[in-house]
Amino acid sequence: MDTATPDIRRFDNHIAGERTPPADGRRFTSMDPTTGKTWGEFAESGRADVDRAVRAARAAFEGPWARLSPTRRGRLMMAWGDRIAEHAEDIAAMETRQNGKLIAEMRAQAKAVKDFLYYFGGLADKVEGRVIPLERASVLNYTLREPLGVVGVIVPWNSPTFLTIMSVAPALAAGNTIVLKPSEVTSASAFELARLAEEAGMPPGVLNVVTGGREAGEALVEHAGVAKISFTGSEAGGKAIAARCGARLAGCTLELGGKSPNIVFGDANLDQAEAGVLAGIFAAAGQTCVAGSRAFLHESIYDEMRERLVARARAIRLGDPMRAETQMGPVATRAQLEKDRSMVERALGEGAKLACGGRRAAVAGFEEGLFYEPTILDEAAAANSIMNEEVFGPVLCLARFRDDDEVVRMANATRFGLAAGFWTRDVRRAHTLAKRLQAGTVWVNTYRALTFNSPFGGYKASGLGRANGMESIEQYLQTKSVWIETSDEVQDPFVLRT
Repeated sequence: MDTATPDIRRFDNHIAGERTPPADGRRFTSMDPTTGKTWGEFAESGRADVDRAVRAARAAFEGPWARLSPTRRGRLMMAWGDRIAEHAEDIAAMETRQNGKLIAEMRAQAKAVKDFLYYFGGLADKVEGRVIPLERASVLNYTLREPLGVVGVIVPWNSPTFLTIMSVAPALAAGNTIVLKPSEVTSASAFELARLAEEAGMPPGVLNVVTGGREAGEALVEHAGVAKISFTGSEAGGKAIAARCGARLAGCTLELGGKSPNIVFGDANLDQAEAGVLAGIFAAAGQTCVAGSRAFLHESIYDEMRERLVARARAIRLGDPMRAETQMGPVATRAQLEKDRSMVERALGEGAKLACGGRRAAVAGFEEGLFYEPTILDEAAAANSIMNEEVFGPVLCLARFRDDDEVVRMANATRFGLAAGFWTRDVRRAHTLAKRLQAGTVWVNTYRALTFNSPFGGYKASGLGRANGMESIEQYLQTKSVWIETSDEVQDPFVLRT
């Protein structure tokens, strides 16, 4: 990284431990959504840049990374986690400047990834095969669990470091090497992660970073030297990647969109539920794949909860996400701001009622900032587009329900199935509905809870595979069956036996 101008930071690709300018010299800029001003300049990578990164990753996979014992690889991952935690403040500031999320959230995520790297670093030397008992006693048959090779990782802009580590950590623990393509909206922190990895002792080429947009992403997905793609992003992007990977018989893990229900029953602790519903949609300005964007409220408490939620939404303090008193920052891009506006306008045209918000917000001192008011809609019919399409912004839809069967039908009436939450004091209902809701994660009396050792991923159109937990490392391994004949007996199929 160097300085293009006093106010704009310039970044090159990070390949085989070296700063690498784009082959054809093209660059793109990144904007600070709080001020509306250009913040950074990055390499617009093409196929030649991606090819160079994949070759560097392959060389590391076949060379220094392969020569390290699994235990040593795991220790390096742990050391990397320590270095990230030490630089959490700098990483958080980079990300807040690029995506507008609260500095407190970005800081907490940067600090949390240490636990992920410790967990998966600890699993690195727990990858084991097994001996298979055969009828022929002279044959030893055993399995080896081996890494795939080079893994391409593509992450979005909303939680760059956190989502990067969720994909990279199990892949590295399994023995693979990485080519990372961060979102063009939030590319900066990826370079800090790569620098800290090598500072912690990882060999150059184990973690490579190439930046850019669609061209770079397609080049990575289609590269013959990439064994698997890990993608976090939109449903449309995931489908395109799955098709391209399938065309060359490469694997993919996909964590895609959601339209998650957040259900409040009449017996719930309403103070707890109020905080959980608000946090589920407005804490990150709705810019999270698990956003609880559909709130189903039991008819006995609908009016009270609606009044509570609207009052709290109107009181949310918008402003500079770097300040502790700010409760919600801007949305990340002009495209997202326009999406929020157009989807709310369409929902109102389809019959939804505006309870609060619904406009671009003016924030003193940040007139060019991309702020959108915390918005609540009610009376949106099940067929309304806002009840079926992911907004990825601070927009909450309210609906009432009468009983458990009805709300399960309403909650499951979506092609997505990433997460779901509900609030109740009834322990029988808690276990029964957890089984009935079609989602990869179900939260009861909490929301947006994730950790390194619990699997995370989606049902239906919300993705393929799982991040976190022991099963995630399995997705970056392949099995080899080894047969060894230990006797001297000649097995000649052309000699008749009597």
